[in-house]
Amino acid sequence: MGPHPAVAAIRLAVRRVLHDVLTDHAPDQTSHEPPPPPLVLVACSGGADSMALASALAFEAPKLGIRAGGVTVDHGLQSGSDVRAAEVVLRLTELGLAPAEAVTVSVGRDGGPEAAARDARYSALDAAAESHGAAAILLGHTRDDQAETVLLGLARGSGIRSLSGMAAVSGGPGATRRYRRPFLHLDRQTARKACMVQSLPVWDDPHNADPAYTRSRLRHEGLPALEKALGKGVVEALARTAQLSRDDADALDAWAGQAEATVRDAAGLLECAKLYALPPAVRRRILRRAAIEAGAPAGSLFARHIEEMDRLITGWRGQGAINLPGKVVAQRQGGRLVIRQG
Repeated sequence: MGPHPAVAAIRLAVRRVLHDVLTDHAPDQTSHEPPPPPLVLVACSGGADSMALASALAFEAPKLGIRAGGVTVDHGLQSGSDVRAAEVVLRLTELGLAPAEAVTVSVGRDGGPEAAARDARYSALDAAAESHGAAAILLGHTRDDQAETVLLGLARGSGIRSLSGMAAVSGGPGATRRYRRPFLHLDRQTARKACMVQSLPVWDDPHNADPAYTRSRLRHEGLPALEKALGKGVVEALARTAQLSRDDADALDAWAGQAEATVRDAAGLLECAKLYALPPAVRRRILRRAAIEAGAPAGSLFARHIEEMDRLITGWRGQGAINLPGKVVAQRQGGRLVIRQG
């Protein structure tokens, strides 16, 4: 008799990702020395999603000759968080994951509590990957998380890239494919059921039910209200929207990358007339990229900034320079768009 369907589903999802990791880290055929087996870490909070992921990794990795470890991040935001982190490390060790460690971070305030905690968490995970030489880090985001991310992007009005949600594969500093999300096509209930049938203890973060947090309100109030108004299937539809939006955004990014060289003069300055001739979606991507290259932080560069820059091209009335985040200034001079540090 095979494993429970929920367990089988999560193991299959992890197995597919581990095969991808092996493909990405295939040994150099010119080397005479066999490389050490790759190390894959799981980021584990102790919740149902990440515990199901840790269990599946511990089961699948040895069969493929992959070393498997785990990291839990202690944000220090709740009383007893250090005790909780130690318990998670013990659970990871009992699953056979090594290394298994807890990392304590200090959460700042930039961007609000949720964004600050996320930034601190990813910095810690990046550092853990570097120190252990990990080939990849698995994250337990589910289809439900993806749906929430799409709705948050829609509320920000930041364009199609925000609607594309989380990528199945994304990078960290110097690593373009560090983070893998095997569960984006699985719902949250599948992960919880897998933990239940395997008798895996899980920890429910009280922050996930705290209405002070935007994502919590969306999870417990917003999505249920949408399902009540529109019927079941909203989560699946939003997840599909994420993938379709990502495909479109990737195509437009590629188009903008190719078009950028054609709208610069010999000195490398952007020519306004040539920018004007491009479709708005392509032009704005070029403007955004130019602002980031000049020093504007990507996370602080919003749609309204790009729209103001775009008006220097499409609605030129002699207006002055535009101040952008990171002390970057954009202004039109002699038919050229100059973007530089102010």
